[in-house]
Amino acid sequence: MAMESGSWKESYKGMSADNIKGLVLALSSSVFIGASFIVKKKGLKKAGASGIRAGSGGYTYLYEPLWWVGMITMIVGEIANFAAYAFAPAILVTPLGALSIIISAALAHIILREKLHIFGILGCVLCVVGSTTIVLHAPQEREIESVKEVWDLATEPAFLFYAALVIAAVFILIFHFIPDYGQTHIMVSIGVCSLVGSLSVMSVKALGIALKLTLSGTNQLIYPQTWVFAFVVITCVLTQMNYLNKLKGSM
Repeated sequence: MAMESGSWKESYKGMSADNIKGLVLALSSSVFIGASFIVKKKGLKKAGASGIRAGSGGYTYLYEPLWWVGMITMIVGEIANFAAYAFAPAILVTPLGALSIIISAALAHIILREKLHIFGILGCVLCVVGSTTIVLHAPQEREIESVKEVWDLATEPAFLFYAALVIAAVFILIFHFIPDYGQTHIMVSIGVCSLVGSLSVMSVKALGIALKLTLSGTNQLIYPQTWVFAFVVITCVLTQMNYLNKLKGSM
């Protein structure tokens, strides 16, 4: 027991100041994003009652103030998440996003009166256990001196092969499965959001590092790679928002 206690203390001591900043930002991001899902869903339901539902291709929710409150809350959360990537390694920040699921589940049970079954509770517990384990054993991040270093990693053959597979899968889902099954099978839209999200992590991390270095005096905005990463982030975010709204509108 003494040895286990010692290893836990070493884990806590091993967290750098930047890792702690990233941890706090990621946790606050999960709170905002988790709450935004509930607010946006209430907005989508309200808009769907007076027009075409988002799940059926409608965009009446854009005129619903409650939806915009949820969107602003999500934007605040995403900004905090974006900042977290600038301070902490992706292996620490990304799993903490799962905490937004717990917040959404709890608020859905309280506000939307959606029943949380035993398997949902078990899933929430597993999310907490997994996130806590990763936080306690998060590795130290190596120093990045230029966005070009991230670009070199992103253009390695293994990652390019993975990116090509993901993009191909996304196009197949969008053009082949969503027209026929998008209204009846939520896993199709979830698949698009998840696959696109897996690509956005690298770009968000790169863009966060670029802005952090620029603010500290080493301008990274002069490199075209920074703007390529920014374009990828914007494309991924817009795609996820579109299909996430369709998903909520069909539920």
